[in-house]
Amino acid sequence: ALTESRVGWMFTGFFTDDAVNYYATAKTSDTARFGKFFHAMLDAGVYFPPSQFEAAFVSSAHDGRAIERTLEAARRAFAAL
Repeated sequence: ALTESRVGWMFTGFFTDDAVNYYATAKTSDTARFGKFFHAMLDAGVYFPPSQFEAAFVSSAHDGRAIERTLEAARRAFAAL
């Protein structure tokens, strides 16, 4: 399962079934699976931080088209996992 953690417009996902509230719980996630997700997104032209211990950001530079492109790439990446 993918567990989301976010603050404001910063977010990251952790491949774990458990809630991630602090570093010790973040370390229990499947980093190899995150690596596969990261590379699938990169292959689709979507640049996420290379580590799930870093945050991604959404800004006003991301228009609806960019958001939809990211969501479609994520759908394909999740399906491939």
